[in-house]
Amino acid sequence: MDIEGTDAFHPPVKRSITIAGHQTSITLEPLFWKMLKSAAEKKGLPINALVAQIDVQRLDADEPPGLATAIRLWLTHDMLGKSAQAD
Repeated sequence: MDIEGTDAFHPPVKRSITIAGHQTSITLEPLFWKMLKSAAEKKGLPINALVAQIDVQRLDADEPPGLATAIRLWLTHDMLGKSAQAD
């Protein structure tokens, strides 16, 4: 993943997404949107489905973070080759 392009330090971008049948918006930096898209493709899932899975995991936490934070954390764990529930 190239972090030296113009998106490396671009401000967050808000996008609409449907999770479990309801519309919501998520604000992520373009780099995280690219990573999310790549992770979804790798798993053979639509982005909405992957975000729904991340949302379920986040809600199981003792102190659930916001969805955007949960996505960033999940992507970091994924990039490091760790399960988000391993820690």
